[in-house]
Amino acid sequence: MAEVVRISESASEPALQSLPQNVEAEAALLGALMIDNRLVEDVQMKLRPDHFFEPLHGRIYEMILRMTDGGRVANPVTLKPMFDGDEAMKEVGGASYLAQLTGSGAAVIGARDFAAQIYDLALLRALVGVGRDLVEGALDTSEEVAPLAQIERAESDLYKVAEEGGAEGKAKSFGEAAMASIRSAEAALNRGGGLTGITTGFSGMNSRIGGLQRSDLIILAGRPGMGKSALATNMAFATAERFLQDQADGIEAAKSAGAPVAIFSLEMSAEQLVTRVLSEQSQVTAEQIRTGNIGRQEFASFARTADRLHSLPLYIDDTPGLTIAALRARARRLKRQKGIGLVVVDYLQLLQGSGKGSAGDNRVQEISEISRGLKQLAKELDLPVIGLSQLSRAVEQREDKRPQLSDLRESGSIEQDADIVLFIYREDYYLAAKQPGDDDPELAAWQEKMARAYGLAEVIVAKNRHGGTGKERLKFEGRFTKFSDLADEDRLPEAR
Repeated sequence: MAEVVRISESASEPALQSLPQNVEAEAALLGALMIDNRLVEDVQMKLRPDHFFEPLHGRIYEMILRMTDGGRVANPVTLKPMFDGDEAMKEVGGASYLAQLTGSGAAVIGARDFAAQIYDLALLRALVGVGRDLVEGALDTSEEVAPLAQIERAESDLYKVAEEGGAEGKAKSFGEAAMASIRSAEAALNRGGGLTGITTGFSGMNSRIGGLQRSDLIILAGRPGMGKSALATNMAFATAERFLQDQADGIEAAKSAGAPVAIFSLEMSAEQLVTRVLSEQSQVTAEQIRTGNIGRQEFASFARTADRLHSLPLYIDDTPGLTIAALRARARRLKRQKGIGLVVVDYLQLLQGSGKGSAGDNRVQEISEISRGLKQLAKELDLPVIGLSQLSRAVEQREDKRPQLSDLRESGSIEQDADIVLFIYREDYYLAAKQPGDDDPELAAWQEKMARAYGLAEVIVAKNRHGGTGKERLKFEGRFTKFSDLADEDRLPEAR
């Protein structure tokens, strides 16, 4: 093959020349593709025009893709008219350069290797770019620069480079997909209770939805006071504790029904959340813990619980006012550093959007951006994301205060983006607000209703992309903010 000319060579570009590159490999690949167009099918799914270091080579590759995609032959003769006016091509002798690239037919044999090297070198250049941007940003000491924002942006850029270097995307055959389905069914069989994903901590919920599935966005919604934060915390704790137990039993992390958990708490502090968990597990009320009104025996139980859970893989970020971009960057970091397998966001309406919209953009559009961002995060990190959400006041205006999908506050996109929507409803909460006076003739009827409803909660599966909907009843102990399973006979039948 004729000598390859480096078009942008210049003594004034030492930094450019030092970047990872192999223009000879690029030229050899282009020559091979023009000799045998069938090779395009092997490289086009992974290699893009911008992966080429030499811009002219990138344009030649892009034109080869266009022509072969249109069912036309791509060779030096058919490509020549496309580059008659290309100034960079003129610098290397004009369209005859295309014929020079095909000078060595031996390049056809190593085409896949050339493509792999070009791709790897492009990733290294992207990594250099991230490092350069980080250095330049850090050297800028103007008042407008926020160091933490720079770190989060750098982490996001690094993760994008790492993700691009992952497995090549491709369509799965029916057989491959069937094997994946069989593996899920086998996992459910081995774990018991129909659990194919990560445990929720509740056997009834596990049976109904199969656990928390990877790449799913689960919306847990309710009116204030229903206990949605408590339920999410209970689920997060159960997932982290199951992971700890499976590790002790020698079960591989990939086969565990648990996982390390990250909670982004925009409403409560980390201390408040931990107090809830310790209260639930030690059976000492949060009020006793806060006020110090606690006996020695209760304190001993509290201390033993804290010691037992010291190594629990549950990580809490209580930074207020997070943007969806910052949350995603921090989740990526925790995935990389701690291997998290579940993200909980409490709650969605306290997140902020990118702020890049026009002045006329409203909160509905911002919530749409946030819900879409959470779904993208679930797919990107391949883990379930539980997003808590407030419900509109329309619930309070109905006689039956059980939530409906139309009650999701501020945006219909929440319902659209979610794979599963769960509502939490406690009848005793509303009954308590309607307690008649001691002389009221309705008191006896109220007491009877309260006796039936007290300490019970309904989790309504209003949407489920993977199966049926319905209701699960749980026991709720308000003193310890603890939800737990009821006996099987107390479960409500599945809605059809």
